[in-house]
Amino acid sequence: MARSSFKRTDRVGAELRREVGLLVHQAVRDALLPEISVSDVEVTRDFAHATVYFTALDNAAAEPALAMLKELARDMRRQLAQRLRLRITPELHFRYDRSVEEGERIERLLREAGLGNDPAPAEGGDDGGPVDDQEGSGPSA
Repeated sequence: MARSSFKRTDRVGAELRREVGLLVHQAVRDALLPEISVSDVEVTRDFAHATVYFTALDNAAAEPALAMLKELARDMRRQLAQRLRLRITPELHFRYDRSVEEGERIERLLREAGLGNDPAPAEGGDDGGPVDDQEGSGPSA
């Protein structure tokens, strides 16, 4: 029997991410939530719990958004039960995804250390290195 490359929990997590993303988008549109988006969903093996990770456009909006999402969790679960054909609809747990924030912090630290991803200088450009004025680009033999 061939085994699929994705586990069922991964497939259910992807479907939940799509559906919860739509519900969150609707709540944002209805002005209940600040500008946020769902970045990932992790489902437990028994499908009883799902951790929904979200990012906020404004980091200061993360705390109020988390509080509002926790209030909306029961209603979202009920809506998911109507939309999805699952025996068990997972209980939703919301967490703020700090990966974007951490990535920005690491990028800032690298820039400060001079290791940032500045565009590479053009070949033979003003990078302070020697410029070869001879014709041909290879070593002379």
